[in-house]
Amino acid sequence: MRRTAAVFFAAVCMHPAWAVATFDEVKREFRPSDTLILDRSGEVIQRLRTDAAVRRGQWVALPDVSPALRTALILSEDKRFYEHSGVDWRAVSAAAWGNLWNTKTRGASTLSMQLAGLLDDDWRAGAGGRNIVQKVGQTVSAQVLEARWRKDQILEAYLNLVPFRGEMVGIDALSRTLFGKAAHGLDEREAAIAAALVRAPNAKAAQVSQRACGVLKTMQAPAKADCEGLDLFATAALQRRAFDSSEGVAPHLARRLLALRAPSPQSSPKGRGSNTSTNTNNNDSALLPLPPGEGRGEGSPASSSNLNPQSIRSTARAPLQRFAVQTLQQQLRELRGRHVEDGAIVVLDNATGEVLAWVGSSGELSGAAEVDGVMALRQPGSTLKPFLYAEAIAEKRITAASLLEDSSSQIQTAGGLYIPQNYDRQFKGLVSARTALGASLNVPAVRTLVMVTPDAFHKQLKAVGLPLKESGDYYGYSLALGSSEVSLLSLTNAYRTLANGGRYSAPSLAKNPKPVFKPALDARAAFIATDIMADPMARARTFGTDSILATRFWTAVKTGTSKDMRDNWAMGFSQRYTVGVWVGNASGAPMWDVSGTSGAAPIWAALMNYLHKTERSRAPTPPAGMVQSRTQFGNQGGQPLEAARSEWFIQGTEQTVFAMNSGAESQGAAWARGQKTLRKPIAQPDDPPRITAPASGTIIALDPDIPPKHQRVSFSAEGRGTRWLMDGKEFARGPKAQWMPWPGRHVIQLVDAGGKVADEIKLEVRGAGVREASVRGGATAAR
Repeated sequence: MRRTAAVFFAAVCMHPAWAVATFDEVKREFRPSDTLILDRSGEVIQRLRTDAAVRRGQWVALPDVSPALRTALILSEDKRFYEHSGVDWRAVSAAAWGNLWNTKTRGASTLSMQLAGLLDDDWRAGAGGRNIVQKVGQTVSAQVLEARWRKDQILEAYLNLVPFRGEMVGIDALSRTLFGKAAHGLDEREAAIAAALVRAPNAKAAQVSQRACGVLKTMQAPAKADCEGLDLFATAALQRRAFDSSEGVAPHLARRLLALRAPSPQSSPKGRGSNTSTNTNNNDSALLPLPPGEGRGEGSPASSSNLNPQSIRSTARAPLQRFAVQTLQQQLRELRGRHVEDGAIVVLDNATGEVLAWVGSSGELSGAAEVDGVMALRQPGSTLKPFLYAEAIAEKRITAASLLEDSSSQIQTAGGLYIPQNYDRQFKGLVSARTALGASLNVPAVRTLVMVTPDAFHKQLKAVGLPLKESGDYYGYSLALGSSEVSLLSLTNAYRTLANGGRYSAPSLAKNPKPVFKPALDARAAFIATDIMADPMARARTFGTDSILATRFWTAVKTGTSKDMRDNWAMGFSQRYTVGVWVGNASGAPMWDVSGTSGAAPIWAALMNYLHKTERSRAPTPPAGMVQSRTQFGNQGGQPLEAARSEWFIQGTEQTVFAMNSGAESQGAAWARGQKTLRKPIAQPDDPPRITAPASGTIIALDPDIPPKHQRVSFSAEGRGTRWLMDGKEFARGPKAQWMPWPGRHVIQLVDAGGKVADEIKLEVRGAGVREASVRGGATAAR
């Protein structure tokens, strides 16, 4: 007795019983193996596993545990749970008597004693079981628990902390992994298996089913207990792994938030660590970091005692996020058979830069669902043109009404001749800058870049946050057609810069009511570029007057397609929101027959309509220094170049008439300024006929921003009485000809009046997925 008392006294002194944590402290320190991503109002939009060592679910309140499981656990582990005060002395006596006579008994450990062992590592059983000091300490801790905790709190904590099988800890992880349901939905058979696993977590299926049958017989009358088929049911359950490591509608957003957040609580349970900033204007991941404590469950307005502390609150809107995912998947299903399986969406708040929706892939439709299309680098195609024209307008090289020549052009570069082509293979002649941008004509854009210079345009793109890796000279004049690589996030935020009148601020995944803006683009030029993108008549030549891009409220939008139809974009904004959409393949494979208005644009339009179901969108107010005046255009062939209209100008650049004088210098044609014009020798009457355009060896890449019936390649020649042969077959007569492009290598011959071949060129037409039955697509550029 003296020895026992000494051991008891030593145990109490070594680990004071009054050090037992409170129920609230235990619950607060509980760390699931998953992190919950919440939307801005606290709704869960993604669950992501962040602890690979153990599988814990969420803390489950006792009322949310099925009555069958509570009954099974008590009957199996502690029949007199509601009668004793921590130690079941009757069970202790029975166990002692059994040990004395070497007979097998259930054991005397109560749920309270087991919980004490789970809460304190000092009382946790080792490989050889607990020693006498541990048993005494466990007994004392159990009695203290009973004195300080309620019975329901003890049972709730036990169910959430008890190890079950393998890596699974707690009833939420067990029920979701083995039975694919929440703990409140467990029936009697499932509850019996769960209770059996408490006693022998890693037992074989046959032993588990045998123990579970015994629990069932305890729960029900032995005659009514149905154990038939329980072995097969237990075997199937123990093999199931229904608890996915990630679940929800925002997996890529979740991973981005975790990357920007302070170190995980797994490595620092009580500390937040320090945040690292990636807010640099030229960094592709230029997102404002989460400030200390931001996004965490504790301390946030929606936090409560039932909210998982391992959670991150985002700026996303759950209904919008779900709609974006559904819309993307629906559109890609409609494009099934056209070799396109991926897409991405970003929605930004114009005022704050907060990310309202982030869809990184098409999920189950994608062969590379883990790739985040929001951050992947892709060629932006024509979506860079608004920034080019804005730069030219800011430099006062052109106005929105200036005439640009849309004709065959050969620009000398270090790598040879650069020969841009339009999407529809047609040249429009003289067009205004408004029409050139709205209709997304390539040749005028390249001519404009010749005026601006690639280096100046490169600096402008960097200023609006596009992370170009190379210099302007590296990209050359192809930069006008989007030969660089950008991410959807940075490009969407660049359009948000236009929406904010040329002011740039980084996008944010944390609530950012007062973003730091800095000027990145002339406000007047940004206003004019925005006005052009919002003008349905400006894009009518290419897209028609009733395209998917037209909305019932004010919006400004631009589409783009990269070379070989690998990327399709729709970028635009309203008064309050900027929406960016990319459609393509994560592998970089070309799409088939996916045009600018059939790929990303329907998704963009659906999102804009969703955002403005009840919200209005008004056109921006002109900034200071703007003038609006009536403008007329000269005639060509007896018809006005363009209809007279009211046009916006930077003050001091306005004109009333824009025309060409006898083919010489133009009135208001700033397009020729600074341009190196390649002059052709004047043909003499006795010269043999020759092909003047295109040059031999031209490669034409199809790009689908124009309906098939509008696609043509233009040919021109000098000489009289000429006929054109395509691969030996006549297709036109006269000095000019047009031909609908056909994929493959072709030989074009010019035959004189005597039937002799006077000149010959070779060209190649490339177009991914273009069937011979109907040639589709437009052209980005020919080199």
